[in-house]
Amino acid sequence: MKILKYKLFGILALLVLFVSSCQDLTEINVNPNGIDPAVAHPNLLMPTILTNTANNYQNLGFGNMSGVMQHTQKDAWDSDHNDYAWSQSSWSGYYGILRDNKLMYDKAVEGDLKFHQGVALVMRSYVFGLIADLWGDAPYTEALNSDEGNLKPVFDSQEVIYNGIFSDLAEANTLFSGSDFKEVNNDADVLFHGDAKMWQKFANSLALRYYMRISEKSPSVAEAGIKVVSQLPLLTSADEDATIDYIGTSGDNSWPSNIPFADNSAYLRINVCSVLTEKLQDLNDPRIEVFANKVEVPIVISDDHAADGPDVLFEGTRYITNAEFTAKNYKLKVHGENPTQDDLTNSIIVDTNPAMYVGQPPSIGSQANWYNLNPAPVQGGNNVHVSKLNSMYRNPSGDLLKMRLISAAEVHFILAEAAERGWISGQQTHYEAGVEASFETWGADITGYLSGPAAYDGSLEQIMEQKWIASWTVATESWFDWRRTGLPDIKAGPYARRDNLPLRFYYGDDEENLNAQNYLDAIAKLQPTADNKEDNNDSAWSKMWLLQ
Repeated sequence: MKILKYKLFGILALLVLFVSSCQDLTEINVNPNGIDPAVAHPNLLMPTILTNTANNYQNLGFGNMSGVMQHTQKDAWDSDHNDYAWSQSSWSGYYGILRDNKLMYDKAVEGDLKFHQGVALVMRSYVFGLIADLWGDAPYTEALNSDEGNLKPVFDSQEVIYNGIFSDLAEANTLFSGSDFKEVNNDADVLFHGDAKMWQKFANSLALRYYMRISEKSPSVAEAGIKVVSQLPLLTSADEDATIDYIGTSGDNSWPSNIPFADNSAYLRINVCSVLTEKLQDLNDPRIEVFANKVEVPIVISDDHAADGPDVLFEGTRYITNAEFTAKNYKLKVHGENPTQDDLTNSIIVDTNPAMYVGQPPSIGSQANWYNLNPAPVQGGNNVHVSKLNSMYRNPSGDLLKMRLISAAEVHFILAEAAERGWISGQQTHYEAGVEASFETWGADITGYLSGPAAYDGSLEQIMEQKWIASWTVATESWFDWRRTGLPDIKAGPYARRDNLPLRFYYGDDEENLNAQNYLDAIAKLQPTADNKEDNNDSAWSKMWLLQ
């Protein structure tokens, strides 16, 4: 019987092979994992659009932007992060998201799917907003039309892009105000799980962000927009933060400082920056415990253990004698001050912070690798004398490890700034609500905090300082705020590529090579600064329309 079964199986296999071989190649040459644009449903496209957008934004805010805004510094592979040694940056990933999003929108219009149209308009605004914020002028009105033969789209001005964003977000607000929603798949919506009201709040909160973005360039437009949008539904509590969880099963869906089944080298290269740790200590801010670990081994300058040697480890503390401190030309790190290039050239900086939160100063050149007498100054070595990130950042996923698109804290700080400008009321209310939302987001105890050094004082400086702290792990937004206001008052470190923080991304080489005339027209509109140096107009230190 077994022989008969095998013969029958062989005959069937041959028949299948014969039938398959007779198929037209166009019928079988199809990616089984791809989505056919002709039949794609918006629900199939939505998860990829949402996660790719959030992942790009998170990687940016926890990556080089965290270095620019001096939340973190690296002690290896650090030139981009610490010193702004940037080069041309491609926006192809962002336009790839926009192409998928355009397909989702077109299919939603075709099927009269109001919910999906609204989602597509919000995500279109988010991604085009990032492109304009990061690079400046960019293809917009002629973008995404390569199928029509337009391979060299013009670069629209930032003003045109922002106006388009306001229009799209207003339309999204109207769409989400309705109730005629069909074919909504809650699982496909990995952000708000099919909740139209939450999407409406997200759309309006994003509009608020962008009206404040243009507040210095077009204050009358910003004021009018904020007065209207501030009366619409907004994200106002921490449980409404627009976030997506990491799955943590591969490098593509894991927290960026680690991936599953890998060593901790990425995590170990990142230190908390002294600018942030010292500010948090000045404010008696308990969020420091959520952001950072204390040093594993504190350093004390003392003769208490001189009999055991000039530099000894005793019960978990490193003791250095006063004589050894002088002989080795050590110099104490001054709290609240960054070491100068002369300090770093002529001395070895030592931080003996008694609070045991020791940050790495910004852009300290070669000392980054062996700062504060690092006993393991190798790539990915564990510096026991400098504060690493909180240990949760070793993990690929976790309760607080999320892709964060916008938060209630940010919304309240925008409203507090608008009130400080006299456009709306409630400055103190929104300032305190922003701080409270941030504490809730990070699971920190706020008891007594708003009656201490962080008590409301009515200044824009205080609002922007708290907004900067609240932007932990998503520092991109804080960079955009700094460009606009100069706050918080952050200075470039002594070995930074230029004397000041950068202002924009360099355009990618594809634009220069494949869309040359439109690229040249765009960079001609950029305004050079003293920091351009050997760059042409296409410099990270040139001013885009928004900053001119």
